[in-house]
Amino acid sequence: MPKTLPLIILLILSSLASAQIGGDNTYEFLNLTTSARVSSLGGNQIAVKDDDPFLGFVNPSLLNEEMDNKLALTYVSYLADINIGFASYTKTFDSLGTFNLGVQYIDYGDFTETDQGGNEIGNFSAGEYAFVLGYSYPIDTNFSVGANLKTIYSSFYDYQSIGLAADIGATYFSIKSGVTMSLLAKNMGSQLTRYSDADREPLPFEVQFGITKRFKNVPLRLGLIAQHLQKWDLTYENPDENQAQSILGEDANQNKNENGFFDKLGRHLIFNAELLITKNFNVRFGYNYLRRAELRVDEKPGAVGISWGFGMRISKFHLSYGRSAYHQVGPTNTFSISTRLSDFIN
Repeated sequence: MPKTLPLIILLILSSLASAQIGGDNTYEFLNLTTSARVSSLGGNQIAVKDDDPFLGFVNPSLLNEEMDNKLALTYVSYLADINIGFASYTKTFDSLGTFNLGVQYIDYGDFTETDQGGNEIGNFSAGEYAFVLGYSYPIDTNFSVGANLKTIYSSFYDYQSIGLAADIGATYFSIKSGVTMSLLAKNMGSQLTRYSDADREPLPFEVQFGITKRFKNVPLRLGLIAQHLQKWDLTYENPDENQAQSILGEDANQNKNENGFFDKLGRHLIFNAELLITKNFNVRFGYNYLRRAELRVDEKPGAVGISWGFGMRISKFHLSYGRSAYHQVGPTNTFSISTRLSDFIN
């Protein structure tokens, strides 16, 4: 076994390196933003350890006792009248660790069913749900580990599927230096039941690394997230565009060759910052190069890939707003609220 283990690891990494992102996986809704804070920070933040239960849902190793007895809710008015929601409750047990129970859903709306002649014969809806149980345990004052177990249900008209997935994370946190580092492997699992008799579809597996720095004398936290570490080249080669170039006599590989080292590197990185103006109010910014590279219109790129938002504490509630630009069609607006239930009990 010791001699064959390196070979097994190499084969696994090789298969992951050849995997593509976007469009080739099922349950892609698992990668959608579940909080306004994360949305405003470029769509991902896995390396901030504070009392925010939304971050504990993204990276279970961030769950800690400061989130005890907190209820968290999110609503997103997404693109094309699609609605996204999230709810979770976090509880700490001194001898065991911190647990989180949450549900994430996406509602694609109602559709009109017609026959082959275009006659209306009924209505149907479509949606997907993930029921998540998270757990984190502090190894010592600096290190913590955690895991999420996800039960997934997906329904599209007469097609349903059930899946099981898991996230595993590890976090290093230093109060003295203000540095937090996290490593996360997410959406490891498989379909238990398929939509049809076709082969099982892969889940959107991903490896991420994040690092943040909180400055002592400046009310600022800077963050860098490295995403999709399981695959180096995230560029997309459009077959229709290549065909058009061939007809016009152009080099079909021209665009591919233009995607050099720094372009490929940039697609892995998300940059974000939080201005911690006061204890009860902060402003957030993010830049997602991959989102901008894939979704912008060259003639009018606008603010695609740029996000911003703010968070404030009012009485017993923490309110957050995030605005992300995906396309010239319009941005998305995310609203989140969290509160500690024990604050309402005398």
